[in-house]
Amino acid sequence: MKNPIEQLNKVFDSRIRIGIMSALMVNEDLNFNDLKALIDVTDGNLATHLKTLEENNYVKVHKGFIGRKTNTTYSVTAAGQKAFRAHLDALEKIIKNIG
Repeated sequence: MKNPIEQLNKVFDSRIRIGIMSALMVNEDLNFNDLKALIDVTDGNLATHLKTLEENNYVKVHKGFIGRKTNTTYSVTAAGQKAFRAHLDALEKIIKNIG
């Protein structure tokens, strides 16, 4: 049987990426400013982590407009849901084995 530590996903090593994924797992989608406020990070920091998640096909970006203002929203992909759940399951196994 595989060691649960080996099942952890390196993409989710960052607390910011865990925050983004957690927020998107319970919300259909969120815009950049809402995510920024929820996670309490700078624009640049959030953008960098969102880009990593997008490159791994875990987050989908939707660009649109509200009136004349641009509005970018993010949602978790099916692959992102599966990967994040597997990561959380591995963490749970590690915690249960320690206790």
